Amino acid sequence: MRPMPARQLVLTILLTLTATALAACGGTTGDEDTAGSDSDAPLVYGAFATPLEEPWDGAIHAALTSAADDGEITYKHIDNLATSDEMERALRDIAENEQPDAIVGDAFAAEDAVRAVAKDYPDIVFAFGSGEGPQEPNFSVFDNWMQDPAYLAGMLAGGLTKSDTIGVVGAMPIPEVNRIVNGFIKGVQEENPQATVKVSFINSFFDPAAAKQAANAQVAAGADVLYAERDGVIAAAEEADIPAIGMMVDQQEDAPGHVVTSLLWNVRPTIDAVVEQIDGGPEAVDLGEYSFMKNDGSSIAEINTDIVGGVPGDLVEQVEAKKEEIESGSFTVPVDESAPKGSVTAGQ
Repeated sequence: MRPMPARQLVLTILLTLTATALAACGGTTGDEDTAGSDSDAPLVYGAFATPLEEPWDGAIHAALTSAADDGEITYKHIDNLATSDEMERALRDIAENEQPDAIVGDAFAAEDAVRAVAKDYPDIVFAFGSGEGPQEPNFSVFDNWMQDPAYLAGMLAGGLTKSDTIGVVGAMPIPEVNRIVNGFIKGVQEENPQATVKVSFINSFFDPAAAKQAANAQVAAGADVLYAERDGVIAAAEEADIPAIGMMVDQQEDAPGHVVTSLLWNVRPTIDAVVEQIDGGPEAVDLGEYSFMKNDGSSIAEINTDIVGGVPGDLVEQVEAKKEEIESGSFTVPVDESAPKGSVTAGQ
């Protein structure tokens, strides 16, 4: 084996030390030899509060990986930064030791900490999922504005239910969750005004056991279609042998005979906008529009008609027609960020 050049050996040691420091911050570092590691490509670091198995951060990670695979960026990441202190320490280590061109992640559980770090490093592009506005000069925000696919999924659920009772399990009644759940209810209302939508919140972004328990309670109360806004619900639907709707990524493989579709969040348009900032200089803008269906930022997975009970052909046609209206701009799904009731009759 050819001996490693001294410069490369030093770099390898530094990278190892950095990974060790990041792990000490409470997170889990990603692979250093990430696809797209061309030295000419800008370095983008992902910093995530949850494990990447959680679909929200997983969708961002998938988009960054896609950009790296295309040679647009060099990508590294750290996840499971569960507390505000862990997030802040990790971000400062990344900014100092890696000196990335951009850092992308989620700030919902650590808004003050993330914004403080961004302020101290104005030359780095920061783009974070956030429930608040941009911060000058370099802190842009985005969110999963997925009311469009939620509406279509609601139409599907309204057409599939035989008990006229549909269950939704969400994280917590905050604006970014409420608008998706309310969009879903509006879709149910269009297709089946007499249906009741039961809404439960688990007060956590990632607690599959709690989500499954809440879903089981809804099944016991008569729900025969479940919307899995949180991980854990699909397992309950499979056990109950009823249809389910997935979230963030196509979850059909989790239960092929039960997942009829999934809300898809395509974060790649958002990441492309971040890369443009790297080229043109940091900005403080709201990138939310890049998650809209008309901008290819969200959609639903191909409707799986091979599920328990099947899917009527006319229902598929209705959903596809509404999807075309949303994409063309001829129909706009209303944005309602108010907290949904625990049990909502769709026609009221």
